[in-house]
Amino acid sequence: MSTLVPSVAYLTDVEGLWKKLTRFCEDNPLVSLEDGERLVVKPGATFVFGGDAIDRGPDGRRVVRTLLEARRRQPSQVVLLAGNRDINKLRLVRELRGHPLARTPPEMRSAPRPVLLRWIFENTMGARGAFDFRKAELARSGAPVSDEDVVDSYLEDLGPGGALRDYLSACQLTFRVGPTLFLHGGLHEDSLGAVPSRERVEGVDAWSEALNQWYRDQLAAFSEERFEADGRPAWEAVIAYQAPTPGQRINTGSVVYGRMANERNHPTLPSPGLIETLARSGIHRVVVGHTPSGDCPSLLIDDGFELLLADNSYGRVEGASRVFLAGDRVQIEGEVKLDDGRLEQLRFEHVLGDTAGPLGRQLADTGHLVKGPLLSGEWLLFRALPEFRMEQLAVDPSTLVGRALGPARAP
Repeated sequence: MSTLVPSVAYLTDVEGLWKKLTRFCEDNPLVSLEDGERLVVKPGATFVFGGDAIDRGPDGRRVVRTLLEARRRQPSQVVLLAGNRDINKLRLVRELRGHPLARTPPEMRSAPRPVLLRWIFENTMGARGAFDFRKAELARSGAPVSDEDVVDSYLEDLGPGGALRDYLSACQLTFRVGPTLFLHGGLHEDSLGAVPSRERVEGVDAWSEALNQWYRDQLAAFSEERFEADGRPAWEAVIAYQAPTPGQRINTGSVVYGRMANERNHPTLPSPGLIETLARSGIHRVVVGHTPSGDCPSLLIDDGFELLLADNSYGRVEGASRVFLAGDRVQIEGEVKLDDGRLEQLRFEHVLGDTAGPLGRQLADTGHLVKGPLLSGEWLLFRALPEFRMEQLAVDPSTLVGRALGPARAP
């Protein structure tokens, strides 16, 4: 029987898949979809969406409209974090109107707009299939849809009164409630305290507010179409902030494109020094999306600190994981397809600071993360493998007794 009375419901990385939002809301004690479309948060509760609303499914516009409408109607109860897949669409206003990136091939620069947009999605946004997903969504109106209509739809969404422009303006980059800090991507020594174009800010709360204010200023510059004296867009910095560092797959200076994982996307804790810095500000839990780590959330534990990764995109199941929080307690629910083909349910509660069992620890000999108990009575082990493959194994809990366990850290 659950002892958790949740006050925060968290969902992340829907990525244009309406089914993920509906599954999240099914029998949810805090968040529901009235009439199948209107997202409603229960009185006294908070809903946090962790970012990446669009790109990998045919319902991106619908998801954005639904989240934005909920934010407008319940502004004190709905928190939207901006993800890289959301922010990077700001590029399209310039690139589709004669100012493509420098690395755009000559033949793409002179190509029709739909050809250029397909190339942008597939080669510079990691959004293969986004063009056809949008076309399918537009076609639901019943009217004929051309490739040019797809291009126009993105420019409309980013123009005055456009849903994506308004959605991004309603977003923020960080959010704190009690001991928990929510971010889209990750946190590193390079990003904590860092705000582009200004000196480092001491203290997590002061830094968080300064970073959110900088983000608001950047979105205002975009909406007002402001340019610097040298002709550069005044919102150029936020586009760089949400992108990987040139030549790399990560941006440790960004909370949007940082990753709490190693080069194989296996989850890893922050450094002990960073954990200590967070603790001085009362932060003992960090919750992120952005980096998939299997079918269900990954909880990593190190003494009095927790890291929770909740992005299950690229997983083996279609539904969305659910995370509920209440002060020092967290409840995690998810569905898992094991390597042996079985479909199992994972559901557990954890109290911050409880390190008595194997939960959230890593096996020293194999590197598997102990994800938690399955409803079958077995325990789920997870390990990321080369070439973005993964292992999801169920083991008898007795096999974990006496095994060497430690915090999941990068070597």
